[in-house]
Amino acid sequence: MSISLSDFDYPLPDRLIAQQPAQRRDASRLMHLSRKTGMVSHHAFSGLPSLLQPGDLLVINDTKVIPAKFFCSRASGAKLEGLYLQTDDENRWEVMLKNTRRCKPGEFLKFLVTPLPGATSDAQAEMMGVSAGLGLELLEHSGRGRWLVKPSPALPAEEILKLVGVPPLPPYIKRPDAIAKAVEDQQRYQTVYAARPGAVAAPTAGLHFTDEILAELAGLGVTTARVTLHVGLGTFEPVKCDDLAEHDMHTERFELSAQVAEEITLAKNQGRRIVAVGTTSVRVLESVAARHGGKIQADRGQTNLFLYPPSDFHVVDALITNFHLPKSTLLMLVASFCDPGGLGGIQTIINAYAQAVQNEYRFFSYGDAMLID
Repeated sequence: MSISLSDFDYPLPDRLIAQQPAQRRDASRLMHLSRKTGMVSHHAFSGLPSLLQPGDLLVINDTKVIPAKFFCSRASGAKLEGLYLQTDDENRWEVMLKNTRRCKPGEFLKFLVTPLPGATSDAQAEMMGVSAGLGLELLEHSGRGRWLVKPSPALPAEEILKLVGVPPLPPYIKRPDAIAKAVEDQQRYQTVYAARPGAVAAPTAGLHFTDEILAELAGLGVTTARVTLHVGLGTFEPVKCDDLAEHDMHTERFELSAQVAEEITLAKNQGRRIVAVGTTSVRVLESVAARHGGKIQADRGQTNLFLYPPSDFHVVDALITNFHLPKSTLLMLVASFCDPGGLGGIQTIINAYAQAVQNEYRFFSYGDAMLID
């Protein structure tokens, strides 16, 4: 059996693409999918503790989403929209900029501050004053909207973006109240355990967790370990080649500590399950295993690991994840996980997604979740 890009397509009504978060984090729905049987059952996410086992090791991604979306203006007054991607060793930024056809290297763009509802007038005035002199010098255009720029003054990106940035919601979230909801998005498009700034997109499977659920899991004997993968813009890039082996997978920064490596190794030796929260946690664990002969040890760096059928999984035993875009690398990872080393997982996940559509689950970043084990 050969596979192609079209095997990962499925019909999805636009009305099922979640435009707002659920009223409460744990009010999302949760589909439970058995890899062995393909059978599904339907739950509230608050019921997750009853679906896990004492001794399970829950691996979460503690990356923190930075307010990476910003607006700026040219000397002519023309306004541009940008997205911060990363900083190099010389404190130069790589950014995405829209509508820069007439822009040239050497030009200076001035940051614009977007007034956020809920902030006091004094706070807004202070923000406007502090950010008045902030801007970017265009250095080099690398194509596809990407620019190398130099911030002025040369402050850390986190400090500048805290003043001028807003949450970088995914491109499929389109709503007229984006600015009005910006304060809410700053809190909801972030996991409750986010700790290490660097992501430009949220590890969305973690958005459903609350402190109460984590405490309940701990009381049931489910332990938790943290890894870090800073989710990049590439997570939204579509696969364009029919031969998946030719896809140029995006690169993301990760870190796994020595302590966590010991915890995972001990759990595996004791026959306990490793439950990854999100495809980002999977990428960390399986990337480290791939780099070290199937073993988990302390590691950090960049990964472009692309998991698609038939791929093997050396570490992860169960996966909590959201519902992913058609033909996306994330859907391919999940399909591969449903049948490690084989091709049967494609139909398993497509069938499960068909049931999710039939039962009107909410899809993508602010949507519902599934537990696959």
